[in-house]
Amino acid sequence: MNQALPVMSPPPGLMAASPQAGAAGLGYQLPPAALQAIVDAPRAPALSLSPRRNLAALLQTPPLPSIVEVAQPELKLAGLRINPRTCAASRFSFATDLSLLDLATQKELRIRGLPHTLRVADLSWSPDQRYLAFSHVAFSGETGGVELWLVDVAARNARKVLNKPLSAVLSRGFNWLPDSSGMVVQLRPVGLNKPPQGSGVPSGPNQQDSEPGGSRKQLRTYQDLLRNEDDARLFEHYVTVQLALIDLHGRTRMIGKADQFSRVSVAPGGRYLLTQCITRPYSYIVPASSFGERIEVRNMDGRVIHTLAELPLEEGLPPGNDAVSPGVRHVSWRADAPATLVWAEAQDGGDPAVAVEVRDLVYSQAAPFAAPPQVLARLGARYAGIAWGRGDLALVTERWYKTRAVKQWRIAPDQPDDAAELIHAGSYEDRYSSPGAPVLRADSAGFPRLLIGPDDSILLDGAGATPDGDRPFIDRLSLASKKKERLFQSAAPYYENVMAVLDEEGTRLLTTRETPNERPNYYLRDLSLPPREQLTALTDFPHPTPQLLDVHKEQIRYKRADGVDLTATLLLPPGYEVHRDGALPLLMWAYPQEFKSSSAASQTTGSPYRFNSVSYWGPAAFLAMGYAVLDNPSFPIVGDGEQEPNDTYLAQLVADAEAAVDEVIRRGVAERHRIAIGGHSYGAFMTANLLAHTRLFRAGIARSGAYNRTLTPFGFQSEERQFWQAQEVYQAMSPFNNADKIKDAMLLIHGEQDNNSGTFPLQSERMFQAIKGLGGTARLVMLPNESHAYRARESILHMLYETNRWLDKYVKQAKP
Repeated sequence: MNQALPVMSPPPGLMAASPQAGAAGLGYQLPPAALQAIVDAPRAPALSLSPRRNLAALLQTPPLPSIVEVAQPELKLAGLRINPRTCAASRFSFATDLSLLDLATQKELRIRGLPHTLRVADLSWSPDQRYLAFSHVAFSGETGGVELWLVDVAARNARKVLNKPLSAVLSRGFNWLPDSSGMVVQLRPVGLNKPPQGSGVPSGPNQQDSEPGGSRKQLRTYQDLLRNEDDARLFEHYVTVQLALIDLHGRTRMIGKADQFSRVSVAPGGRYLLTQCITRPYSYIVPASSFGERIEVRNMDGRVIHTLAELPLEEGLPPGNDAVSPGVRHVSWRADAPATLVWAEAQDGGDPAVAVEVRDLVYSQAAPFAAPPQVLARLGARYAGIAWGRGDLALVTERWYKTRAVKQWRIAPDQPDDAAELIHAGSYEDRYSSPGAPVLRADSAGFPRLLIGPDDSILLDGAGATPDGDRPFIDRLSLASKKKERLFQSAAPYYENVMAVLDEEGTRLLTTRETPNERPNYYLRDLSLPPREQLTALTDFPHPTPQLLDVHKEQIRYKRADGVDLTATLLLPPGYEVHRDGALPLLMWAYPQEFKSSSAASQTTGSPYRFNSVSYWGPAAFLAMGYAVLDNPSFPIVGDGEQEPNDTYLAQLVADAEAAVDEVIRRGVAERHRIAIGGHSYGAFMTANLLAHTRLFRAGIARSGAYNRTLTPFGFQSEERQFWQAQEVYQAMSPFNNADKIKDAMLLIHGEQDNNSGTFPLQSERMFQAIKGLGGTARLVMLPNESHAYRARESILHMLYETNRWLDKYVKQAKP
């Protein structure tokens, strides 16, 4: 759950000013009122369905947090961002109201006793639905903590159930027991001293070694890594937790000794804990997710009764997107058994370059864990999860990135020697042929299980991609006869998406329904009734931006020069008529995507019946300023057969852009001298390349991008090859190398604290310096305290201010 904080009064801030002002600061600026209104538009509550599917928790989402909140102290350790005030993962968005919705009566039920200044971080229903647990982030002056609260659903009363604060750095800090009698929680250890303080005086150099004879590894570029032993001790301090068992009255019993628990899960039978503990040595080049760990089973007193694996520190994987760790991975409990471990192990050493018939083995081992593990499945590709049903029915999925192949097998977990049966095989990038995902529902212990009907039938929930757009569906598939029955499919002029199946037959559904002018609202659909009587509205959320109610939206199709079909969403301001008003300045916003086949790249994405959501984050906000918008135009980069997509990246990128520009010109909604291109992250990389290699656009908006691929030498996006294997590709794709060719205006925006792998703030700083030093037109805006996505209201408003100013100067007022 990711909710927002209330707005607080901001202090003055400093931002990069105009080029004329050099490095002087002008403070945060406000965009025009029409853009401010979009930022402050009300948001719809989030909904969490109860286990019995007759109630829902409504979590109210407030406006964006202030820079006061975002500028809180933050530790950056081993790839983690930690709020030292709360001993929790650093976050700034919370729910500020909580209520219940009765699905039968559509009545909202208020809860008494909630904290006065509510900040809900995480929420979880008890398996028996009698209680609702949530963590509340409380502050008192310069200190704070994550509190555990409990809602009695029948009484609709909330109370704090635990006086000790949770530790929520690596998890939410609490998990229900399967019988709903209490929870396993992660606490700050009693007696843990204040965080260790470094002396500031180095004891010597920080040293790292690479031994001779090492194998080739894929070492991605990560942010926020440990730098020295002082960092290591501080990291250890914040990830050390004490497990405890609490009942519904808050009575607490400690479970064993404190340790560096990264994950704790209770077995379905409630007698055991699966724990994963981070171990030394640590690393200065990979984050905590690659540190060594002990994987153990403990009893409810905390005693270790079985050690499954002691995994070493892993500084990089073999090359390739299909590379995995060589040892035990994806460890979990079997959902339909009291205490059975399940995990995968690579049979090729985790190296996709090794030729083997069986890539992964899936093992199971039941309590008391004395007998050897049994093989559940032998897979020719990588294990991608199991949907559990019962002893004779589970569905195992395998995937292989290199070919985009996906297979799903039926196995009998209680008869592991029985041959697996192939249920589906295809390409996971072929959306038109996707059968959908099996519908799962929590059982009485709270574990997800397949809904199994007569004739071993299951339900499938799919996006329903078609040449006319997405049409979500629910199918019933008989695993015995292989016959399929369509129970429901969204129909024009609505987009209706199934959020949950409410009964075993698949006849009662919880859906969201929307049109271009009606925001998504929740409905109950009863398929057993006549069509006109099936729907019951649960919510009636008003339009968030009524001033843009009549935005024109059209899903358009056009062709690339080589025949690849492309899709885009064309948005036009309210009241606009092309024959009367003529061409408008246009903002195009895109994000390239790799494919292995032209046919998959040609498939339609999206739906013409989705709500015209006008968000501050995407390009649609500029409809309010009189721009036409081409949102999410297809920018496929195709690598058919043995060819890698990036071998012809630039040629395909330019062809995608030319096709999009030609189409909006043909329609008369834009003119060639008033078009801008923009994107975020990999879309910013695209923007810089299009400005360097075409004159299609008068301006570019590049947010949080990377521009020099030699700084990400072990791969980027979906590129599997290392720089030393494909130097020409890396060099050709780097717009930094072609900064001298950028003749149109480029606005670069970046968060100063970007935590995304590869998009170091340095990337934007060096790109700006290159353009400036070469006499080009550019502006660099670095947002204080912001990460890869921007969070503070002040930052978002300033981002819109800069973007609007740039577009107004270089696009709207441009001359032929």
